[in-house]
Amino acid sequence: MIQVSKPFIGTSELNEIEKVFHSGWLGMGAWVKTFEDKICSYIGAIECIATNTGTNALHLALDILDLKPDDEVIVPSLTFIATIQAIIQAGGTPVFCDAEPTTLNISIEDLKSKITAKTKALVPVHYRGLPCNMEELLSLSNKYNFTVVEDAAHAFSSKYRSYDGSFAPIGSFGHLTCFSFDPIKVITCGEGGAVCTNNSEWAERIRKKRILGIDKDTWSRYKNERSWFYDVVERGYRHHMSNVNAAIGCKQLEQIETFILRRNEICKKYDQAFSSDIFKNKIMTLYSDYNQMATFTYIVRVLNNNRFELMNFLNSQGISTGVHYIPCHTQTICKNFRSENLITTNNISDEILTLPLHFGLSDQDVNFIIQSLKDYY
Repeated sequence: MIQVSKPFIGTSELNEIEKVFHSGWLGMGAWVKTFEDKICSYIGAIECIATNTGTNALHLALDILDLKPDDEVIVPSLTFIATIQAIIQAGGTPVFCDAEPTTLNISIEDLKSKITAKTKALVPVHYRGLPCNMEELLSLSNKYNFTVVEDAAHAFSSKYRSYDGSFAPIGSFGHLTCFSFDPIKVITCGEGGAVCTNNSEWAERIRKKRILGIDKDTWSRYKNERSWFYDVVERGYRHHMSNVNAAIGCKQLEQIETFILRRNEICKKYDQAFSSDIFKNKIMTLYSDYNQMATFTYIVRVLNNNRFELMNFLNSQGISTGVHYIPCHTQTICKNFRSENLITTNNISDEILTLPLHFGLSDQDVNFIIQSLKDYY
């Protein structure tokens, strides 16, 4: 089978893990700090806190907002349920927002209609790796006094194009930005995530919370006198990254530009193919800007209500596909949350289809996928 997604790891990662093994320190340590420093240097963030998953990065970023049950967090329904679980775990109430039809990023117009006096935070999702309109979102956050916690699980290394035409890496500005480094992301740590922010006070709280609320400064002050002493200053979790995972991430980060170039090259091949007449009124591509995107997934809209049939056909040809995502407002756990006027999300939920995209795809694979789609139609 041609897989819809797949990590690309090799001997350099394995050799780095061997160094961790020889060090005898497998938990959070020097490699984690190195990985955090490399991320800061790469994207231009002041603070980076590495975590064991992207979901827990989101949880920590939301947890420092001290959400109460009546506090509302606006979030697109078209996201993985992990985004919603993080909001719930942090104590907030999700309010679902619609998608913009050409990009499937969050709809600014619908967002404006969902803001209330209870709105405490917004969690935009940079869907597929295409940045949301951050200038507009940050402007609204200033106007209505809420915090923007970016779900950038799809968007590590993506760059936001501002109104003046300049570019800024996602995570280098804004309030709190959360990344994922799970097995199928643009780079992987095996499992992992990170929170980036330019707010040092927030960063220190997140550092404490990721390791059970332990105050490392207190430990440092006493380590020469009482090496066993520590102080727990607030509620915390076991959300820290291990040296093993960070070692993988350090080596993956060295290859990221190569990964992105190839992924975007494959996307352009798809785009060109789907512009031909054979796919007219059958396959609709989404808007992409490859100057901005480190593309995570390649998603199309399958028209004429035949997505399921097409998926079965491609599977019979040895081509895996996926759906990113089943809208969260349709999940049982979300039935009591506000979800009115999700027009685009409801319209496209039976159309979106994810085609294979990963660094290991050969040109022969891509051509076969395209030809198989042509054969179907």
